[in-house]
Amino acid sequence: MASDLKDVEIEKAQFVFSVYDWEGTGQMDAMDLGNALRALNLNPTIELINKMGGTQKRGEKKVKFDEFLPIFSQVKKEKEQGCYEDFLECLKLYDKNEDGTMLLAELTHSLTALGERLDDMELDNVMKDCMDPEDDDGNIPYAPFLKKMMDNMVVIDHVK
Repeated sequence: MASDLKDVEIEKAQFVFSVYDWEGTGQMDAMDLGNALRALNLNPTIELINKMGGTQKRGEKKVKFDEFLPIFSQVKKEKEQGCYEDFLECLKLYDKNEDGTMLLAELTHSLTALGERLDDMELDNVMKDCMDPEDDDGNIPYAPFLKKMMDNMVVIDHVK
C-alpha cells in the first residue's frame, strides 16, 4: 500500500474503489481508473491515466485495491493536474473587457481544439451541465462555468 497516504485518504479511496467495483469482486475495470481518480478530486490527463494502467476498453484489465492505492498516491503527487486557480488564470487571458466574461465562441474553440479536445457530443454535455446563458454580445461568465466543472466533476468519456 501507499505509505504516504493518510488514513482518511485511504478510506476515501476504498469508498471510491467500491463504487467502481461493479461486480463486487474486489476489482475495478481499468477503464474506470480515470473516473475513480477524478472522484477523489484529482484531475489526471488521459495520457497520465494510460501511463498508470488505464485502458480504453472495458474488460481489458482489472485493478485490485492494493494496486489502486499506489496509483492514487502517484497521481496525487503529479504537478501537471492544474487546479481551479490555474484554470481561472488561463481563462482570464480571454477576458478582453476584464469583467469576468469571455466569448462563448472562444471557450468552445478552446475546448474542441486545444489540449485534450472534446468532440461535439462531449461539448454539448459540458455546455448543458455547466454553462450559463450567453449575453447579447456572445459572452459568458467564465468563473461560474469553471466552478461548475470543478465542483461537479463532469465526467467526459473520451473513449470512442
